[in-house]
Amino acid sequence: MLDTKSKTILVVDDSPENLTVISELLQPQYRVRVATSGQRALQMAANQPYPDLILLDVMMPGMDGYQVFEHLRADPITRTIPVIFVTAMDSMESELHGLDVGAVDYITKPILPPIVLARIRTQLELKQARDWLRDENTYLEMEIAKRMSENELIQKVSIRALAHLAEIRDPETGNHILRTQGYVQHLALALQSHPRFFCDIDRSLHRIADALRALT
Repeated sequence: MLDTKSKTILVVDDSPENLTVISELLQPQYRVRVATSGQRALQMAANQPYPDLILLDVMMPGMDGYQVFEHLRADPITRTIPVIFVTAMDSMESELHGLDVGAVDYITKPILPPIVLARIRTQLELKQARDWLRDENTYLEMEIAKRMSENELIQKVSIRALAHLAEIRDPETGNHILRTQGYVQHLALALQSHPRFFCDIDRSLHRIADALRALT
């Protein structure tokens, strides 16, 4: 479920009247921040609390909406923030251009409150889903790296322990085992990434670890 009260929307427009209208529409549900110029919008977007969505006017003096959008996409901090163009430019060509440059939506003025609210909620829900997937992927990547590190450690401990046991009886055999350690390690890691051998190799590593615990 979307917790609208926790979402911050940055509204960018050089007209105080437009800012007032949109702010009054959004404030009952969202945290609203406003900027009256493109430069100010870039400063606010790059500082916490980062906006979850930006409503960006196109026709502004100095830096127009398209230029602001380019700067937002060039900054690693702001490049993933969804942007909706809200503008009086109501031609089909203008709308297509706005979507082509990367905006998630394009709303023409004068705005219709129910449509604006619905589109904003849709984009916030999509962003929430994307953020969740990104966090899940990051967690899974960390878990995979952790498991790979543990498996590598088990392999090294197992080979060293077995080599040491062999060396006690025959130094030449023990040194031979250590020399072949690198070859065996690379082979095992390569096979472990293959779907056909992954489970078998994983179980083998666990059996080796259990054997080493029994010896100690």
